[in-house]
Amino acid sequence: MPPSPPLLSLDHAELLETLTDGSPTLLIQDLDGVCVGLVRDPLTRRIDRRYVEAAQRLGDAFRVLTNGEHEGRRGINGVVERAFDSPQTARRRGLYLPGLAAGGVQWQERDGQTSFPGVRTEELHFLQQVPAAATSFIERQLASRVPGLVAHELDVLSAASVLDNTASPTLNLNPIYQRLRDAPSTYRQIQQQTLAFMQELLAQATAQGLADSFFIHLAPNLGRDDHGHERLLEGDSEHAGTTDFQFMLSGAIKEAGVLALLNRAVAQRSGHWPLGETFSVREAPRDLDGLLQLALDRLDPRQVPRLVGIGDTVSARPEPGAGNGEATNMQRGGSDRGFLTLIQALGARWGREHPVLYVDSSAGQVRRPGIDARHLQRCQQDPSLSPWPAVSGISDPQDPLRLSYVFPGGHRQYIQFFLELAQHWPVATAPAA
Repeated sequence: MPPSPPLLSLDHAELLETLTDGSPTLLIQDLDGVCVGLVRDPLTRRIDRRYVEAAQRLGDAFRVLTNGEHEGRRGINGVVERAFDSPQTARRRGLYLPGLAAGGVQWQERDGQTSFPGVRTEELHFLQQVPAAATSFIERQLASRVPGLVAHELDVLSAASVLDNTASPTLNLNPIYQRLRDAPSTYRQIQQQTLAFMQELLAQATAQGLADSFFIHLAPNLGRDDHGHERLLEGDSEHAGTTDFQFMLSGAIKEAGVLALLNRAVAQRSGHWPLGETFSVREAPRDLDGLLQLALDRLDPRQVPRLVGIGDTVSARPEPGAGNGEATNMQRGGSDRGFLTLIQALGARWGREHPVLYVDSSAGQVRRPGIDARHLQRCQQDPSLSPWPAVSGISDPQDPLRLSYVFPGGHRQYIQFFLELAQHWPVATAPAA
């Protein structure tokens, strides 16, 4: 068995040495908050062109896994295109970020060619109707709950809040939170009403013969309740809580996306599709234990590259009224928790280290708990100190997800590491196309 992996380590030089040791490797990375700063309006996102070019140098050893989307007005492709002098540069040079979007139902190659594995036409048609309904809903909420809101501000807030994604239309309440920072109770009411609106969409889909086609994803969240539904994280004067309410296709969860990416990676290396050539997240188990067992049953660890998971959305808070830090009373969630946990669990079962990297996105325009880097630095000097106060609101001593390496400096610090990784990357270890 390998030695215990690092925990909350700031030793990025050690991580670089590990990842460039020549072993076949697959980096599975989230986008917003990791390589792109979190902003109130996704249309204002910017990406470092050096990062995009570095991702290309990593070849098939790099894949994205995001709840956002590749295409569309708010997709990452437009952000990539704006990083270069001409919008045609990305397609001509094959610089689009390859991998899975919309939670795993939208696949993209480097040339920008996309597909929707396992998605039916009637499901996409229903999704096309959601943005208009979401716009009407949020305008009604703002007009009735926010006094003194002029028509122009109403238009700006609703336009910034409704994300017209193809496969995951979303209501992003962060712009509204910024407007209502001094009225947290009103903001919480809008959070609750937004969740009710999404639940009504599920009922409408069922009435149209699309029962079980969709689910509601909340980001950040407080894990799942006894019925498997994600728990709403209420906002307060310090943090926005759940800001993204995404209406998503069933099965579109990042942890299932890990298996879809592994299926492709093994096929690229061996010519054999261990889960079948048509496998998609739509047919994968919906729970972590089922996904883990499927991987153990069908994947040969000798053919699977070392996995590295990179994300920024993980939360851990005591239940209301619980004593701080009580393991049985912690609510653990976050949209990256599932896929990072699966990557780590596969490493543990196969007897190898699968590092998980956490990028602190709290310095962006979306308020969330951050890492106390100074405390972690003190812990390096004095091992008797507990590191857990440094990640309050993110993780806790009994958390089954153990964050191996952390980047308190956010996406800029991570990008610098990524550039150095690409510079030292042993090209021969990348899976053959």
